[in-house]
Amino acid sequence: MIFRNPLKLLFYLSLLIVILLVGYKAYLNFFMEDFAGVHSEQVDRIHDNLSANEPFAFAVVGNINNSVGIFEDRIIPELNASGMDFLVSAGNAVSGGGEDKYRALYGTLSHLDIPYLLTFGAHEYDDFGSFRFYDHFGPHFYSIQAGSSRLIFLDSTGKTPWRWQIRWLDDLLSQDTSKARILFISHPPLQPSEDALFDQPEDYLEPSEFRSAFLETTKKHNIDLVFSANLSLYSEKRLGNTTFITTGGAGGLILNDDTSFYHYVRVNVSPEGEVSHTLQKLEVGQHPILKRLESLWFFVYSLFYTGYINFILIVAIFAAITIKLYSVIFVGKDYYPDYDLDPTPWLEKPLRVAMFTNNYLPFIGGVPISIARLRQGLESLGDKLLVIAPRYKDQPEVEEHVLRVPSLLAMGEKREFRLANIFLGRIRKRVRAFHPDIIHLHHPFWLGSLGLFMARRLKVPAIYTYHTRLEHYAHFVPLPGLIFRNFISHALIKRFANKCDGVIVPTYSTEEYLRMIGVKTPTFVQPTGIEYERFQAVTDEEITRLRKKLNLEGKTVFISVSRLSNEKNIDFMIEAVSTLRQETEKPFHFLMIGEGHQKSRLQSKLQELGLEACITLVGAIPPDDMAVWYRLGDAFLFASKSETQGMVILEAMAAGLPVVAVRSSGIDDVVRHGFNGFKTPERQDQWCAQVKCLLEDEDLRRTLSEQALAFAKDFSVEQFASDVRGIYATTLALNDKKLTKRRET
Repeated sequence: MIFRNPLKLLFYLSLLIVILLVGYKAYLNFFMEDFAGVHSEQVDRIHDNLSANEPFAFAVVGNINNSVGIFEDRIIPELNASGMDFLVSAGNAVSGGGEDKYRALYGTLSHLDIPYLLTFGAHEYDDFGSFRFYDHFGPHFYSIQAGSSRLIFLDSTGKTPWRWQIRWLDDLLSQDTSKARILFISHPPLQPSEDALFDQPEDYLEPSEFRSAFLETTKKHNIDLVFSANLSLYSEKRLGNTTFITTGGAGGLILNDDTSFYHYVRVNVSPEGEVSHTLQKLEVGQHPILKRLESLWFFVYSLFYTGYINFILIVAIFAAITIKLYSVIFVGKDYYPDYDLDPTPWLEKPLRVAMFTNNYLPFIGGVPISIARLRQGLESLGDKLLVIAPRYKDQPEVEEHVLRVPSLLAMGEKREFRLANIFLGRIRKRVRAFHPDIIHLHHPFWLGSLGLFMARRLKVPAIYTYHTRLEHYAHFVPLPGLIFRNFISHALIKRFANKCDGVIVPTYSTEEYLRMIGVKTPTFVQPTGIEYERFQAVTDEEITRLRKKLNLEGKTVFISVSRLSNEKNIDFMIEAVSTLRQETEKPFHFLMIGEGHQKSRLQSKLQELGLEACITLVGAIPPDDMAVWYRLGDAFLFASKSETQGMVILEAMAAGLPVVAVRSSGIDDVVRHGFNGFKTPERQDQWCAQVKCLLEDEDLRRTLSEQALAFAKDFSVEQFASDVRGIYATTLALNDKKLTKRRET
């Protein structure tokens, strides 16, 4: 099973390596024990161990470059066993000045049994490393007394002005009585006799004035030895009484030839100040016959051990990128739907469908009504349904097709939003006993997430209907609004949809949205059905009776059906209607049907604007009575921008009402401008102008009414259920084909 797709396995292995190494770097930076002023402690140890009347020996290394394979594993054990008194780095002890490099070096040096001192070099200076060197170890240039000798460390990076250092050096040596003087400066003041690997002018001591003054000072004060690093070789030159040594083989990049090899230098100092040195060459992988062929290997070998963590990290990143590019370029993909599917076997038998929803009847809303209609339509076709939904106070006593789940939390002014207890074991038990062929999810979280989990456990396909634009519900979420609106909502939809086997969307504009955010799951455009015949069954007597009851004789009636909530843009319509009242003398009344947590605030707003005579907040209307209320109207007004379809708009058209709506996704596909209504930008003047047009032009209103009625006829509940059943069958056929292919491989 694991090796079915080895390329995918390798890709995730590479990602795992990247995560582990980045985690290790984070450990070095944030969790490793802190350290500061290390040189002070090391100098104290050197002073305690040495006497002016006794000889001593120390090792000099250059270009450690955070090496583990050479410096830590090979050189340090030799130094610990050599009996030498301390170690000096001539520069480039780290491969870079980052905090992780300094912490890794500190960990490496902790394996030494002897004290150590570092020269501030080019790599220590890189990546703003100068302040780290100062904090962790000490000053960039300094001097100490070691036995009968003076050890001097200079800064060749340009961080410290060279004139100041030359003056300091001259003053120091003019008063010094040491018997031996050894100086360390990272950049070589002299070019080696041999060609250096990849050397550049900036690898040597610059500027030329500094170099000249430095050489003059070493000559003037009889410096015995000058050690440098910064080049990947060993070189030795004599100038006057001073020996200049470049050592660069403690772990950095080398060629493994006669001049570029792994090594360190042993320095011996007598009580009389006699200084001698010995090259200690490391025999690492030498082969007498294949020596030249090994050069390429040692190049890679050195690169690896120079900074093996970075090396592995880079290799892992490139491996992941390469695998991804390979899959994009060389692995064929068919972006078209699979037309070689036969859904017939599933269309010819009753299906068992489990639906998970976070709200359901008796809660009134577009989603519960849509689910109820789909359930009724599927049951009329012979299918078996189980709806898993929250428990409500006024729910029916007996519901064979519904599993009610008690709530952990109820939110909203009337506790209409319920957080069901998804942790109850009886939910899983009931769904397993139901043996669903397919699971239909109506929300991308909570009960929807439980439904997806059950689909995976039962190994049945999961279909998700994208009902709601979550970004417009940020005010309900206890998170920063902008974060939820601009990132979390879209990421949640994308992640959930891509885990499903199919996604149903009500309009083409919502399908385009899903593709834009990165949903790759097969998508089916299927508008929600409406009970078209029910609207036609309303009698003139029922309409007349209701109109008389509401005292609407002689008035043009506008209808809107919406939850009274922020995302429905109710204030926009109220303010526009207030303007309309001032621009026309024709009598009208606006009935806003629906409940919501904003009702009391909106009622207060009507009082403030003096609109109570022409706008009524009707409240909730029983579903069985809605058809009469729709038919009472002459036109339908809508301003919500949070819809994925706007089912109430189709219901209004089924009642023969032309529509004026704000243009948005879900509205754009249903309202055809100038045919069954008008859609405008979210500008009150334009929206109000179209409402006024329908109010004052009865012939236009009659024409658009007839065309709206004809348009809505194609969206019956029966057709809706039949089409969704076809989607189920297609998804089951695709799932069966995948399972068959998997078994064959």
